[in-house]
Amino acid sequence: MRLIRLLLLAALAVAAIPAQADDEAAVQKLTQLLSQAQTITARFSQLTLDGGGTQLQETAGELALKRPGLFRWHTDEPQEQLLVSNGQQVWLYDPDLQQVTIQKLDQRLTHTPALLLSGDVSEIRQNFDISFKEAGDVVDFTLKPKAKDTLFDNLRLSFRKGVINDMQLIDSVGQRTNILFLAVKMNPAVDAKQFTFEVPAGADVIQE
Repeated sequence: MRLIRLLLLAALAVAAIPAQADDEAAVQKLTQLLSQAQTITARFSQLTLDGGGTQLQETAGELALKRPGLFRWHTDEPQEQLLVSNGQQVWLYDPDLQQVTIQKLDQRLTHTPALLLSGDVSEIRQNFDISFKEAGDVVDFTLKPKAKDTLFDNLRLSFRKGVINDMQLIDSVGQRTNILFLAVKMNPAVDAKQFTFEVPAGADVIQE
């Protein structure tokens, strides 16, 4: 549930190069890395910790992304959920509850972190202050929202050899959600049907 909520709303052992002072360089580098992939498929492993470091939840699943704004996140059982966006609206399906929530996609990157990987990369500058550091073939970006009405205070994106490796979100009370991306494929053919959703017969529908 924690991963779904965050998506709806989006240290190495060697010495790293200090964060760059030039925000323009950070923006350009992140934009370049994100723009390399028009589609992405991957497995993910997600871990949520409270402010004291105690584990709250651990889940896994698979995802498919396509620019602009299309994404599909499927969390495995026993906490199965499916989140689908066609770029205009979002369906959240909970099989256990037999419930579908439908709402308009919030295009703000600060409210929908999934759009960082599938949305319009030109809007990153408008939404975040960005810095980065490099260590070998790893580049870490720190994104701090410019707006105050956001779901997280700090977001980190890490790339390894030019491929997205992990994401970490920290909220106002220090709760951390770490998402590790596995078996990442960049620019594979993705069936457009993955980004549409038909409400199962008998499911309750909540329209927001």
